[in-house]
Amino acid sequence: MCERNNEVVAAFTLLTRRVPLLPWRIAYVPKGPLLDYADEPLFVAVLDHITNVARAARAVYVKIDPDIPEENARAADLYRESGWRAGSEQIQFPHTAMLDLDCGADALLAAMKPKTRYNIRLATRRGVEIEETTDWQVLFKLYAETARRDGFPIREEGYYHDVWSLFQESGQGEGFLARVEGEAVAGLYLIHVGDTGWFYTGASSQRQRDKMPNYLLQWHAIQWLIARGYRWYDLWGAPTVMDKSDPLWGVYRFKSGFGARYVRRLGAYDRVLNRPGYYALTRLIPRLLHLRHRLSR
Repeated sequence: MCERNNEVVAAFTLLTRRVPLLPWRIAYVPKGPLLDYADEPLFVAVLDHITNVARAARAVYVKIDPDIPEENARAADLYRESGWRAGSEQIQFPHTAMLDLDCGADALLAAMKPKTRYNIRLATRRGVEIEETTDWQVLFKLYAETARRDGFPIREEGYYHDVWSLFQESGQGEGFLARVEGEAVAGLYLIHVGDTGWFYTGASSQRQRDKMPNYLLQWHAIQWLIARGYRWYDLWGAPTVMDKSDPLWGVYRFKSGFGARYVRRLGAYDRVLNRPGYYALTRLIPRLLHLRHRLSR
């Protein structure tokens, strides 16, 4: 945390990871730093502080990816003036879909796309039931099935158990399952901090998909947030290019059906502290791995 006149004015979490087989570390500030970006002297001072902390940790580079709108050109200028560059890769989704919850559940339901509203009601008629859960094994089983079906990588089961449990115990997370005749067919994990909820994990089975459990599950999460006074619902993840060819196009169509609007952000920025190491980690080694993969095929 950073203080000014005994008042906390900025905060960030800096994670470091050792590079296998090499004497290097990579530093990362997820979703941060947290500060008033209109305060330019503070912004620059915090960027310098992050650089110094990462350098003390002997990092090759440090990556940050705060939620700054893409149209904030001044922030991009300050990054460059402070020695940062647009990130060579993204860790978080650079863009997202945001739902404003202030108008309330009834107005949100009325403003949804007709097909989304129809599917929510269809799920109710066909007996889909939603419950809060801490059964991480069931939730992970559904998540692993989703990953296999849609072809995206996930971590080991214990990682998700730890994350879900920690947020649950701190009062900042909530798990939900959709059941049909007692069988869990879809799951969702919600993180909620400050005035915002995040759609952290979504999972579904091939079974009972015709009963539209994902629609009712998402609607239940929205109502849950509204009932507790949250202002925003970040559905976390939207296409980089608004085109059907983008891998997230189908997911975005689902999210936009609830009335979520597309939000573009600046994305990740890197502060290079070791130029040869940065080039090796972000350019040379990935190319060698790609070449080895092609040769092995």
